[in-house]
Amino acid sequence: MEFAEYVAGQRPALLRFATVLTCRTWLAEDLVSDVLGRAFEQWPRISRMAQPHAYVRRMVVNDYLSWRRRLARTSPRAEVEPAADGQSDGAAERAERDEMIRRLAGLPRKQRAAVVLRYYAGMSDTEIAAHLDCRVPTVRSQISRALAALRIDLTANPRAYQETP
Repeated sequence: MEFAEYVAGQRPALLRFATVLTCRTWLAEDLVSDVLGRAFEQWPRISRMAQPHAYVRRMVVNDYLSWRRRLARTSPRAEVEPAADGQSDGAAERAERDEMIRRLAGLPRKQRAAVVLRYYAGMSDTEIAAHLDCRVPTVRSQISRALAALRIDLTANPRAYQETP
């Protein structure tokens, strides 16, 4: 497979994956661009692998977890106030997704990566452990702690997560 074919077919999936992982669209685009640039340099070797997409996805995870991106992930964001009239614009699904991304953003990096790999990418504990370079029990504890933190977040402010008509 040629690199251009791979990028045309897999870039949207990589961007979605990186967006869920980073919780920021602009950072996901930057992350995927950097990873694809490095993958291009190594493409003859990567394309011969049994699962080149899995390798590139692992490159995304590794780059996300790397210390080089720590400063970019900690940039401040403005708080947006809801409209005073309370009218819905029909974007309930998008709002729910954005709320989940906000809650995921509150998790530590390894916990967030483990949750995204499990529930977004559908990987097993063994596959996640290989991606994160840790043991399977560590993956299980990271996911357990992350889910507990998300549950606490839900119970701390239950009105924020109730559906509005």
